[in-house]
Amino acid sequence: MNFLAHLYLSDNYPHILLGNFIADHIPGNNFTHFHPEIQKGILLHREIDTFTDTHTIVRKSKRRLHPRYRHYKGVIIDIFYDHYLARNWTSYSDVPLETFVNSVYKLLQNHFEILPKKTQHLLPFMIEHNWLYNYQYIAGIEKVLNGMNNRTQQKSQMHLAVEDLQNLHKEFEEDFTFFFEDLRLFSKQKLKELSSNL
Repeated sequence: MNFLAHLYLSDNYPHILLGNFIADHIPGNNFTHFHPEIQKGILLHREIDTFTDTHTIVRKSKRRLHPRYRHYKGVIIDIFYDHYLARNWTSYSDVPLETFVNSVYKLLQNHFEILPKKTQHLLPFMIEHNWLYNYQYIAGIEKVLNGMNNRTQQKSQMHLAVEDLQNLHKEFEEDFTFFFEDLRLFSKQKLKELSSNL
């Protein structure tokens, strides 16, 4: 899953949210110096990624994409699913999306000094362009895909994926809805397990 889903699945625990957010920038087991709850967030992030990558519905979503994206299909689906989470936010949270994302930005800024260097580099761009909030709009997703395509030196062709999103909007949204229910249940259970192990 992409940023918004990982943050949402942290269940409003600030340190778990921090860990969940920085996990992609933490190599291997190099996180034992962090607060135990941050460690839990990192482990939760990895469990969520494994669950997502192996889920039959996610695999079905990948097959819907044009073959040109090759191994970047998983990244594209992660972004698409964040789009549907943002669009349907009121179905999953009583807290308005704008309020949620602003609280996330504030939390990350308040803990800026402990963030990995890559995360420190990313965060100002995320806040300036308000990625988390703008995921709900096609234009916001298009900007993200363009940025990802540029980072792959145009090899991924991810900028074209907005066409797939628009052409198969209903199908992708249905995939997300069914999958996300499974993921929410999985994440709650995994949080309980991690709490008992740390």
